[in-house]
Amino acid sequence: MPVLRANTFALTALLAALTGIGPLSTDMYLPSLPDISNRLDATTAQTQLTISAYLVGFALGQLLYGPASDRFGRKPVLTTGLLIYCAASFLCTFAWSIELLMLARASQAVGACAGIVLARAIVRDLYSGARAGRELSLMGMVMALAPVLAPVAGGVLQTLFGWRANFVVLTASGLLIVLAVWLLLPETLPRRSPALKLTGMLRSFGGFLRDGSFLAHTGLVVFVFAGLFAWISGSSFVLQDLYGQSAFEFGIAFAIGSVGYMTGSALAAKFVGRYGIDTVSGFGAAAAAIGGMLLVGAVVFDFRSGFTLVLPMALYLAGMGGVLGQAIAGALQPYRERAGAASSLLGFTQQSLSAVVGVVIGHMLDDSAMPMAAGVAICGCITLAIWVTTRGVRARALG
Repeated sequence: MPVLRANTFALTALLAALTGIGPLSTDMYLPSLPDISNRLDATTAQTQLTISAYLVGFALGQLLYGPASDRFGRKPVLTTGLLIYCAASFLCTFAWSIELLMLARASQAVGACAGIVLARAIVRDLYSGARAGRELSLMGMVMALAPVLAPVAGGVLQTLFGWRANFVVLTASGLLIVLAVWLLLPETLPRRSPALKLTGMLRSFGGFLRDGSFLAHTGLVVFVFAGLFAWISGSSFVLQDLYGQSAFEFGIAFAIGSVGYMTGSALAAKFVGRYGIDTVSGFGAAAAAIGGMLLVGAVVFDFRSGFTLVLPMALYLAGMGGVLGQAIAGALQPYRERAGAASSLLGFTQQSLSAVVGVVIGHMLDDSAMPMAAGVAICGCITLAIWVTTRGVRARALG
């Protein structure tokens, strides 16, 4: 069977599926969180920690996959990570305590993170500049189907079969992606790095951290993404427990918000070739900040419809769609030979802050949506501030 070629939608779709494993694994079971809390006799904060445990595993796993793929090749390392994901998803299905579910979720994330790290590295292997930004935005547009469809499917599975059915579906999906990677994905690494050593990894990471452009672009990615996880950590409890939505209604509401991300990614893919990476990410940062502030306003004025929260969040997510692909492309632009390691450090930082935000929001939730809304707004405003204050260093790096 022939492998997929660059500049084809089929390859873009496969790379999008790899990056979509993360949101699929997070968003599908969100409608089940209150039921998991009841069935496993856990508190709201403990149940929310299954999200944070996933983020911690996702962050730590990324530190290894990128440098390993620079040494051994993208395809074998990616396949290994996906097999870990499938085994851990199977374990989640049969977890009998909240502690075991946390452990299984962390292990699931260690496998899943191979998808996003190596999909980004493969894009940098094949493309550069605005073309890389466009490819990442197209992947984001396709990937956005995961948070649109996953909570709806999760609400249906929860209603019909209970929370464990989510992980049955995730296990089966993981096995299908493993098969597609094995049969269709080409090896894209142009030249392998020397033997993988800890000292070499640390030197590479240190070099990235001394690069002002890398730090600026990573800051955009980190904070706009953290706002998403403020929403993910709180939305299921806020919309179901405080606003009275059913699991299925929550899935629909969450999906509507996620359409914003798809829209923002599509617009970014369309206009990045004309206006450039920096301008598109600036519009996205502004939309994220405005969406976050409108979300706070909806809570302050006590609008009791869940959609008064969903619509501002859709604007925030549209802004995120404009920022993510462009900022990632800008961060990886100078590092074609070390794209795997650069992608690892970026992803580790991105997921680590998101995990912290998730824990904080989970512990602050009580009888108000304000902790969630404030978290989203703060992240959006910081994203815009980074874009405004680092334009010079980013412009010099991008030429």
